[in-house]
Amino acid sequence: MATPFGVNLSFCVKRWVTPALWAPIVAEDLGLDLVQLSFDLIDPMWPDDVLDRMAGDIRREAAAAGVTVHSAFIGLAHYTFNQMLHPDPAVRDLAEAWLKRAYRVAALAGITRVGGPLGAIASRRDGREAESISEADYAELIVRMHRLAEAAKAEGLTELYVEPTPMRREWPWTVAQAQTMASDTAGAAVPWKFCVDWGHGTFEPLYGRYRAGMADWYAGLGDRIGAIHIQQTDFQLDRHWDFTETGAVDPVAAVALQRANGLEDVPVFLEVFYPFERDDASILDVLKRSMAILKPAFA
Repeated sequence: MATPFGVNLSFCVKRWVTPALWAPIVAEDLGLDLVQLSFDLIDPMWPDDVLDRMAGDIRREAAAAGVTVHSAFIGLAHYTFNQMLHPDPAVRDLAEAWLKRAYRVAALAGITRVGGPLGAIASRRDGREAESISEADYAELIVRMHRLAEAAKAEGLTELYVEPTPMRREWPWTVAQAQTMASDTAGAAVPWKFCVDWGHGTFEPLYGRYRAGMADWYAGLGDRIGAIHIQQTDFQLDRHWDFTETGAVDPVAAVALQRANGLEDVPVFLEVFYPFERDDASILDVLKRSMAILKPAFA
């Protein structure tokens, strides 16, 4: 059985920004029928009348192109803020409100899953990083996650995702932390699952050389993984390269590892980013060549 494979629309940011533009590229140029929307393309804080119209466009254009929008992720713009771990409680409240708005937009667009990283504590003045966030910060985050699940249920969503990142200031960044979070959000109104990323779980500067790897994440989280991001990377930084670049990720081995852990049905999305000044034609070219490499591995 083929493993579901698609693309995160991160490559479209500041370029193919409407579904009338990106849906034909996904279906015709890349030959895919599965995508993950990025909220870099539609800001949940825009006025309702604009959002309602754009959500309708997403639903209509995706259907016309034969593309399923599996989920929506917060994107880079919102990720740059510290979100629900910002030192100012008012900013945490705003981040929670932002996500509730995101759930509304997703539901209007016919998308039933939303996810992304949850936040980051502020850096210390001396630059030293603690091994964990405070118990109070974590407890508050769990309360917010339960509250968000209630909001998601009210909008008709079916799943929410946390994306672990390889940073001590964000949460969770280890398998054990993710397991604890899964236990503490068990019974939420909508299930909280994880989206693991090949550039995050293999980050050697944090996890150690020869110890970093996706096998631990797959084995440790199992069916609590709801989606996977794949990228080409060198395990030294979170590169988000396409597969025309030379790196350490072997697509065939990546799929085999996923299937060996019983996760063959979990959808995988290529998530790549490009400099805004790079020309559009070259991006389409490397994406097509990446698909020629990736799609046979997932078939």
